[in-house]
Amino acid sequence: MVAYEEFAKLDLRVGRVLECSRVENSGKLLRLVVDIGNEKRQVIAGIGKQYAPEEMEGKNIVMIANLDYRKLAGLESQGMLLAAGDAEIALLGIDKELAPGTKVG
Repeated sequence: MVAYEEFAKLDLRVGRVLECSRVENSGKLLRLVVDIGNEKRQVIAGIGKQYAPEEMEGKNIVMIANLDYRKLAGLESQGMLLAAGDAEIALLGIDKELAPGTKVG
């Protein structure tokens, strides 16, 4: 069990994917530029086997905006997309048009 106070520390936001490309020398990593309202973030995500870059552009996603940055394949990832599944991955999204940066919670 996780206390509500711990969950509330997560900054979950709606993001809109502005750009997406494959990470060189990786079969599964995609480099996304995501608009989260007040800024644009680079996110490196291991979804390249399930999603093509061209289908990601313009997509609204849910991401964790206050996760410590980390390097993946030498690139800084400034957040994490939320997804479900193991072998078959599906991104968590929203069913209505909301502005980038809208808080989720």
